Amino acid sequence: MVRIVIAAHKETKLPEGECYLPVSAGAALSRGKAEQPPYEPDDRGDNISEKNPLYCELTALYYAWKNLGCEALGLVHYRRFFAGKKKSSGGEAKSGKEEKAFQKILTSRELTEILKEKDLILPKKQNYYIETLYSHYAHTHDASQLDTVRDIIGERYPAYLPAFDRVMKARSAHMFNMMVMKEPYLSDYCSWLFSILGELERRFELREESAYQRRYIGRIAEILLNVWLDHEIESGRIEKTRIGELPMVYLGKVNWFKKGRAFLRAKFLHKRYKESF
Repeated sequence: MVRIVIAAHKETKLPEGECYLPVSAGAALSRGKAEQPPYEPDDRGDNISEKNPLYCELTALYYAWKNLGCEALGLVHYRRFFAGKKKSSGGEAKSGKEEKAFQKILTSRELTEILKEKDLILPKKQNYYIETLYSHYAHTHDASQLDTVRDIIGERYPAYLPAFDRVMKARSAHMFNMMVMKEPYLSDYCSWLFSILGELERRFELREESAYQRRYIGRIAEILLNVWLDHEIESGRIEKTRIGELPMVYLGKVNWFKKGRAFLRAKFLHKRYKESF
């Protein structure tokens, strides 16, 4: 069985391919409330659903990893998906921009074909150009969170420290916690990831109480995917030729002016982000 979990916190239009499984992320906190979406809840079986304010979409990944038993498992968001091949333009002229984007989402058939040759699928890297991953995080969030992660890796997984340091100096990375992995890569990654995140949660004293900044665990995980991948490639456990990269389809609008202004304020005035864009 191959599943791509769609982490969602509200009801919306989603792809219906057989590979897709919409999951209500943080269901333990919304159960019984009107806003809980009618998707599979992530608070069944072995789960960390109640930690959704910190772990974000990762509560859906944890649920799927622990309970579904998939041959290959992936994670996307209700607004962010992997793109497949460019679809036929027939009928698109009358549809809106978002509907055109929706038609570009990876299909189950396309996924099956890709997995014949690839063991992992990741979104194409995001480029930061004038920032390293460390400096970008330090300007927009709290750098001591990354420093604490480095300490944990040094204690628990010292072989991964060189990869961590390389990634911190990089200016591009696979982001958004999006991936598809075959077993045993998925289990190896999740065991490693949640071990580090659980210890980070235990050690780090959250000083910023805004809902946006409380999502630091989910953000750290975006970076850690690249650390794990860098080490696995360097050690020879994963072959680069077995990794596929796909563009991303984003459903919705991004306020690029607001995002750009917030980035400049963070870099030059040390004003951390307070909200998503």
